[in-house]
Amino acid sequence: MRDLLFLSHRIPYPPDKGEKIRAWNVLGHLARSYRIHLGCFIDEPADWQHLPQLRRICADVACFGIDRRWGKLRSLLRARPGLPLSAGYFHDLRLARWVEGRLAAGIDRAFVYCSAMAPYLMEARGVHRVLDMVDVDSAKWTQYAKQAAWPARLVWAREGRTLLALERRAAATFEHTAFVSEAECRCFTSLAPEFLAPEMAGRVGWFDMGVDLDHLSPGLELPCPFDQGGPDLAFVGNMNYRPNAEAAGWFAQAVLPELRQAWPELRFWIVGANPAADVLRLAALPGVRVTGRVPDVRPYLAHAAAAVAPLRIARGVQTKVLEALAMGCKVVASPQAFEGLRLIPGRDLLLADGAAETVHAITGILQGRHPGLGAAGRAAVEHGYAWTATLAPLDRLIAGPVPDPSSPSVFAERIA
Repeated sequence: MRDLLFLSHRIPYPPDKGEKIRAWNVLGHLARSYRIHLGCFIDEPADWQHLPQLRRICADVACFGIDRRWGKLRSLLRARPGLPLSAGYFHDLRLARWVEGRLAAGIDRAFVYCSAMAPYLMEARGVHRVLDMVDVDSAKWTQYAKQAAWPARLVWAREGRTLLALERRAAATFEHTAFVSEAECRCFTSLAPEFLAPEMAGRVGWFDMGVDLDHLSPGLELPCPFDQGGPDLAFVGNMNYRPNAEAAGWFAQAVLPELRQAWPELRFWIVGANPAADVLRLAALPGVRVTGRVPDVRPYLAHAAAAVAPLRIARGVQTKVLEALAMGCKVVASPQAFEGLRLIPGRDLLLADGAAETVHAITGILQGRHPGLGAAGRAAVEHGYAWTATLAPLDRLIAGPVPDPSSPSVFAERIA
């Protein structure tokens, strides 16, 4: 087996949120064909316990700790003109030296997860590099800026500009750059039109998100996590992630009261780890339940009348939507949460834009007007989002030829 350098901005285990789910499944897939040398960061102390799981499938594991508060301060202290703060947060001399050692030992093939990790290999020569940018993170920061007040607006707008510049340089330098969907790839090329030129063909593309269809199945017998009463609606996601927290607050305040006029016992369950302070405060509202971290989200999806994904800021593909569909749960999603999914609205899930449409869609489900929705959603995920199918294009990208170390990157020079 050949050696492969795998860099990730966060430890790719446990697969309990979107970024880790994709990273973990990619890692497991590549470990079947390569000896993996994994370099990553840990910024949640509880994640140190998962190193044995990684060492079972990797030939070499180098994890470096980041204190979140110090890391944010350090990124501010290292701020330089044109440099995104996120690149400063994930810059670490220990990892840089480890990467240099692996390359010096002869590793000539690399997979990099997240644009913030690209600088570790931007200057590497004689290495076939594949970057999974996943989302266009710069566009997310630009969205944040449009909705923020001063001074956050200035900081986030700057992050959007500087991160886009880094994304463009990385895509021009690496042999291949992938995204999580065709829609996300098109978003990037709209912001970086140089990649639409014929000579750039093949340098950017995508491979879809996937779902573990055995782990997430409507056929599983799972205990009901809800108290008597209901009906119950579930929103699943990491709750210190700004778009999730904002969406939970919007639904609890703009949609739930209207629904409870018709169903006074209806409850809205916010299910996910690390709820931010503003999410915790939502538990004081009638009908709102905030669980924090739970050992298994599947029972909530299995027994909910519907899963909601009311995100108003979103990038890439929402794993929470695919997982709810895989469980056979009826889903109501905002257009932002639906973006990038190869599904048919009205057949596989319901789309709702704004409070009135969301109330109408959920009312239809609670009144029994969409009896086949859950089964159709599960069938659609089975057809298009099994990991074995979505990861197949990655094999070709990783197996590409190793570039001549003496040849400069013509594409990178054009962007610079």
